[in-house]
Amino acid sequence: MHREDASDLVAFLAVARERSFTRAAAKLGMTQSALSQIVRNLEERLGVRLLNRTTRSVTPTQAGERLFLSIGPRFNEMDTELAALGELRDKPAGTVRLTATEYAAAEIVLPALEKILPKYPDIRVEVIIDYGLTNIVAAQVDAGIRPGELVAKDMIAVRVSPDLRMAVVGSPSYFGERKRPRTPQELTNHNCLNLRLPTHGGSLYAWEFEKNGRELNVRVEGQMVFNSAGLLLQGALRGLGLAYLTEGHVQRYVSQGKLVRVLSDWCPPFAGYHLYYPSRRQHSPAFSLVVEALRYRGRV
Repeated sequence: MHREDASDLVAFLAVARERSFTRAAAKLGMTQSALSQIVRNLEERLGVRLLNRTTRSVTPTQAGERLFLSIGPRFNEMDTELAALGELRDKPAGTVRLTATEYAAAEIVLPALEKILPKYPDIRVEVIIDYGLTNIVAAQVDAGIRPGELVAKDMIAVRVSPDLRMAVVGSPSYFGERKRPRTPQELTNHNCLNLRLPTHGGSLYAWEFEKNGRELNVRVEGQMVFNSAGLLLQGALRGLGLAYLTEGHVQRYVSQGKLVRVLSDWCPPFAGYHLYYPSRRQHSPAFSLVVEALRYRGRV
């Protein structure tokens, strides 16, 4: 590969990853016009358009997506190998990119990193909040954190939390003039705060319940929809409706009397959060340190 081709491919990958010439140019340390010309020259040499450009967005064409998925992991592997040379240094170094839900980032990732980052100042960690089932290879992140039941079988999975439970909560003011639901079906009579997920066409998240082997998925209705668990919590605290969140997310407010929990007998434990990553990828010492810091060592 000619040096020109390699540098042009790096430029293309940056734009395809960021979906923006402006952000990609900032990361590469060049002007937007120079970056645009580099990608245009690459397209001319290949004889195929790689990016669809509009005034609002930049997206890969079919050919661009194919090239992105093909060469992106290879460049990642080269970056990882270069980072692995950090083993020859006194301390591990490099950037580790993780994708996680807002709750997992706040309650699992931050407490773990708080213990190791001061000891390893050359390690950088980027946490990307995402509620979808991210393809970490295509997104070029090192690992994701999701409930164990959602992790693909071909991934290495490391438990990073105990088993979890969901909780349905509302404020005392919300229940001031409403009866507390005794069964999931009664949620249809309540104003519920919905969460919209990026997966499955951006559909609303169905609330999942189980009791005595009976499983129920309830499509609730309400006046407000969010794409952030943190806003669901704030909405519930303000009396705007019922929220469906992880137990750990709301326990403090339930204990303080700021939230009231209902339907707890319909919310059994489920597989806790797991960190997942491809088995075939060569990992840097920095990544290994982060994994070990996140690993759950309590009773499961």
